[in-house]
Amino acid sequence: MHRYFLLLPLLLLCQVVLGQRPVPYGNNPAAGRYAHVRGLKLYYEAYGSGAPLLLLHGNGGSSQDFAKTIPYFAKRYRVIALDSRAHGKSTDAADSLSFEQMADDCAALLMQLRLDSAYVLGWSDGGITALVLALRHPGKVKRLAATGANLWPDSTALMPELWQQMRRGYREGSSQTFTDAKRRNDWKVFLLDWNQPHIPLSALSRIQAPAFVIAGDQDVIRPEHTLAIYQSLPRAWLWIVPNSGHATLHDHADEFNRKIDEFFRAKTIVAGKK
Repeated sequence: MHRYFLLLPLLLLCQVVLGQRPVPYGNNPAAGRYAHVRGLKLYYEAYGSGAPLLLLHGNGGSSQDFAKTIPYFAKRYRVIALDSRAHGKSTDAADSLSFEQMADDCAALLMQLRLDSAYVLGWSDGGITALVLALRHPGKVKRLAATGANLWPDSTALMPELWQQMRRGYREGSSQTFTDAKRRNDWKVFLLDWNQPHIPLSALSRIQAPAFVIAGDQDVIRPEHTLAIYQSLPRAWLWIVPNSGHATLHDHADEFNRKIDEFFRAKTIVAGKK
């Protein structure tokens, strides 16, 4: 036992020397880049090689949210983990946000990287952006996976607890004047989800890219809303994850990664079948 503890410092030193220190996803100088597109500085990190895979995080998050996703997919894909405008290290001086803006940013980034299209995986707001990207720039999306996404911002799409929490947040924030730059930005990001998106179910019929619609059985998105999204897409898979909330890609990372990869690599995607 004592000998083991004496060896621990040596083992830790070997890990550092061999480059096994945890990768600082979302703040990794070795992988981070800035793309100047549409008047913005968009930060992204690139890992691996192969077919391009664009990762889109949720509201208030950053590319760091994919720390359990990137290592798996970097073995087979060229992973591009983006900080959306006004999030993480990406800048945005405008006074408002929209999912259409963020989808157009994605298309511009892919164009600058000389990528005709990419697989897309989006979580929460990132899932919404993935759907809007497929609507506005259909040629840019090979296949998309969206986990925990909604099409409109009300209590028919969101679970009551979240909807009430957002209502309280709006009442408290709307009476304030934000002079601090960070708080102004946080309020802008909050308003994105308070006011948007507004995607009619009928619009999803125009999405020709195969889609994988995912939610936890304890998600903050109503299960009937997730089901309606799936049923409105021409070619889609559906996965309601047992014993999972909104953060399926974290809480069930291994299974989540395998299922997404299976979807991306499937030879055919037929509506209503998996």
